[in-house]
Amino acid sequence: MKVVFEQIRELETALELAPLLDRAAAEQMAEFRDEPLPARVGERFLGAHFDAPETLWLRARTPEGAELGFVLTGPAPDPLVGEVVPMILLLRVEVEWRHRGIARALVQEASRRLREAGHATLAARAGHNDDALISMGERWGFVRQWETMLLD
Repeated sequence: MKVVFEQIRELETALELAPLLDRAAAEQMAEFRDEPLPARVGERFLGAHFDAPETLWLRARTPEGAELGFVLTGPAPDPLVGEVVPMILLLRVEVEWRHRGIARALVQEASRRLREAGHATLAARAGHNDDALISMGERWGFVRQWETMLLD
């Protein structure tokens, strides 16, 4: 399948598309949070981080223009040493296009573009018990490096 990638480069365009981020974030976070996400998380993220060198919003479409999905990366700072790396914040493939390699293609293209921009690393996160996502990430070349623990 031929996939066409489009990078969202203008903040105005990104803000018009921010509801896509809100829906994807709500879907992804639903299994971790009982309460809904705050309103307009996409818009707030874009307003604060769109111009960061680690931020990349990449859309995938068919050559005919059908929406396939997107990946959004953003800055992930290490507060102790000050290093900032791009991290996959949202990865979404439309339901009818899943299991066709589109997510992998999005991640590979995002990684390529970020490397061209000078970033040697691309981070991702997965729930501690999300074995399917962890396995997929490891097949794609991601390596577990840190575990985050929360105390409720």
